[in-house]
Amino acid sequence: MTTPASMALGAYAKAAGMGTTTAGVGAGASKAGGAGGFGELLDKAMSEVVDTGKNSERQMAAVTGSKEGNLVDVVTAVSEAEMTLQTVVTVRDKVIAAYQEIMRMPI
Repeated sequence: MTTPASMALGAYAKAAGMGTTTAGVGAGASKAGGAGGFGELLDKAMSEVVDTGKNSERQMAAVTGSKEGNLVDVVTAVSEAEMTLQTVVTVRDKVIAAYQEIMRMPI
């Protein structure tokens, strides 16, 4: 059985006292947890992931849309986007594993 990442993050936020919602962990946690909270860290990381993906798309569009683009820049941007996605998936898996471990703890 797998647990959705939003559910795991919501449970973590509740346990840490940073927020009570499961959908808006990033937004609610930064307000409730203060500066440097876990939600703020996740929000910043997700923003960087989106920016990396957009950069990759821009590089591909530059090569396909005109003669000005550089193929090496496209390959580099796609590699960065792939590495970022792998990092996000790894962090998600670790958060879910931690959530499942917490749920197995006796009360």
